[in-house]
Amino acid sequence: MEPAELLEGILKGQKKFLSGYGGAKTTDPERLAEAQEPGTWPSPSWASPPFIPISRVDRSDLTTRHDLFLVSNATHPEVLEELRPTQLYLSLNAPDVELYRRVCNPAGDLWPMILASLEILKEHRCRSVIRMTLAKGLNMVQPEDYARVIETGEPDFVEVKAYMHLGRSRARLEREAMPGHDEILAYARTLADALGYNLEAEVPLSRVALLSSRRLPRSLDL
Repeated sequence: MEPAELLEGILKGQKKFLSGYGGAKTTDPERLAEAQEPGTWPSPSWASPPFIPISRVDRSDLTTRHDLFLVSNATHPEVLEELRPTQLYLSLNAPDVELYRRVCNPAGDLWPMILASLEILKEHRCRSVIRMTLAKGLNMVQPEDYARVIETGEPDFVEVKAYMHLGRSRARLEREAMPGHDEILAYARTLADALGYNLEAEVPLSRVALLSSRRLPRSLDL
C-alpha cells in the first residue's frame, strides 16, 4: 500500500470509529466534527517504518494542518534520525543499564540505543517530552540518577507518571507497586530541582506531574 493510501485509510477509519457518537444526546456536534478531522498523528516506535514515507507525503491539506506526534521507546535511534515529527515523546523507565534490564527485559543489549536516542532528541528542533512511568519497589529510585540521563536529551518537558495495576503487568507486579499522587508529586519536585525544571502541572486523578524546562520550548517551525 502506498503511503497516501494508508493515510487516507486512517482518516476514514477515524470517521467510522466516531460515527456512533452522532446519535448520542450528550455529544457536542462541534467537538464531534473536530474529532473527525484529526490534527495529530501519533505513531508508536514499532510502527515507525511505515510512517517514514507518510511524513514525506506532499499533501498541502495534510502536511500543514496535521502534526506527527511520535511516541517511542527509544530503542530505534535510526528511525528518530529519519523522521521530522512536530512532537517527539520518548519513554525512559530506568536510569542505568542494570535497572533497564530488570524493568523492561529487553531482547538484546538495547541500552546504548536509548542513550543514542537521547542524543538525537537533543538535536531535534521539535517539542520534546520524556515520560517516566514509576513503580514502587521497581524503578522509583533516586531522582538524581534519572536526572543525569535526562540531561543528555535536554527535553522541553518531563512527564512523571505512576504505574497503574492494569493489564498484563498484574502478573509481574502487586497492586502496592502503584505510587500515590502525593508520592509522584514529591518525586517530581525532587527531579525538577535536580534538572533545574519547573513543576508545570499535575493531575491527581491520573497520578501524573509535568515538568518543564526553564528555557522556552524549541520552535515548532520545521
